[in-house]
Amino acid sequence: MDEYEKERNKQIEEAVVETYKQEEEMMILVFAQWCVNNGLDPEEMYRQAYPDQQSNERLQQVQKLIVSKEEAGEIPDDTVLGVLSMFGNEDLAMVVSEAIAARK
Repeated sequence: MDEYEKERNKQIEEAVVETYKQEEEMMILVFAQWCVNNGLDPEEMYRQAYPDQQSNERLQQVQKLIVSKEEAGEIPDDTVLGVLSMFGNEDLAMVVSEAIAARK
């Protein structure tokens, strides 16, 4: 593998990582906005799912992007559960499922 190929592979790898981070941030935003839309505290929900973690810095950063329930579009329960599962947040999906069941 020559230097050009090594550099090209490195660029591709960096692009994949960056795309994943952006998609993960979108997942966090969908989760947080869903919580707000349903009168729930995203940080409290996160603590219920991951009690051993102090806080989630990215969740705190994303909260700046959350809008009021009135400004936000509706986020279906299936959508938030789908994006959480897609990123392997099964514990958080379970807490969300419990909140959905309690609401109904």
